[in-house]
Amino acid sequence: MALLEIRNVSRRFGELQAVDDVSLSIEAGEFFTLVGPSGCGKTTLLRLIAGFDAPDAGQLLLDGQALAGIPPEKRPVHTVFQSYALFPHMTVAQNVAFPLEMAGKSQDEISIRLKDALELVHLANKARQFPRQLSGGQRQRVALARALINKPRLLLLDEPLAALDAKLREQITGELIALQREVGITFIFVTHSQQEALAVSHRIAIMNNGRIEQVGAPEQIYGFPRNRFVADFIGTINLLPVEVRATDHDGLHLFAAGLGDIVGTPIVGPSPGEQGAFAVRPEQLRIVPAGDLTELDNHFYGRVRDHLYLGDVTVYKIALENGVVLEAMLTNAVPGRARFLERGAPVAVGWQRDAGVYLRD
Repeated sequence: MALLEIRNVSRRFGELQAVDDVSLSIEAGEFFTLVGPSGCGKTTLLRLIAGFDAPDAGQLLLDGQALAGIPPEKRPVHTVFQSYALFPHMTVAQNVAFPLEMAGKSQDEISIRLKDALELVHLANKARQFPRQLSGGQRQRVALARALINKPRLLLLDEPLAALDAKLREQITGELIALQREVGITFIFVTHSQQEALAVSHRIAIMNNGRIEQVGAPEQIYGFPRNRFVADFIGTINLLPVEVRATDHDGLHLFAAGLGDIVGTPIVGPSPGEQGAFAVRPEQLRIVPAGDLTELDNHFYGRVRDHLYLGDVTVYKIALENGVVLEAMLTNAVPGRARFLERGAPVAVGWQRDAGVYLRD
């Protein structure tokens, strides 16, 4: 039995259907992430799990027990908010110990568990300081320690890294992964950042307009998106409108208007004349300067329109002879100064037949 069962849950606010018939199963010990654009319903779903709001329809069950009617403070669930919600007049130790004080635990138990919690987040030396004396990352770790000290069955994290700068976000992301692995508590993480979702999660649920578009492991979501929304939302991708010409044991034969014939791996389902999209990631494309890629099933010719240097990689926009623009990525692995393909330079670009994926919707 799953730790948390969400069964056909819906929540409406006036004309807005914030959560629309959502069903999910989340396992014990899982790092599960809800990701999607602003307003997709992920925070509303988190609030329903926490008990800060109630669904209009459906059920939420924790360890097989229905959560309906159980107030937030009685649920074995804790939430870490984007704002951290620390008490400014309390020290780090007082903030972290607060849930145990409210639960009426003895001072001996509080002392032992407080010491363990602060050591877990590497803040034992900050116990007597106040939140105003801490960095953003340290305040975030205080909030985590306070949420974990009661050993909840579920830890809910609502955009906890949103207020941090990029470098600190990367550092705390690594710490979150290690922390979750160490404590073994189920984390449900809400973010709008695709990179964070891919980095931390055992599984990801992509939400859009209150509904679940796809659930799967990060590599499944990224490599095999179920539809155009997921493909376009997670990472960068080339999406080409196509028509199915034929499908057989040799491959899936597609035609892209203004581009030409494309061949992919054979799949069951598509029929000739069907309209869809072909999706291929920039890192799956090969580029050679004024060269030949005839060994690849799909190869085209064009010129470099622009490039974006990102340090470890350079992203190129390639304008093909018929006007279609593809995005391709090259790693900057050669020692020394990166060498760029110049704007306007003639190039060949191509990909293997198993590199992309055909999307029916």
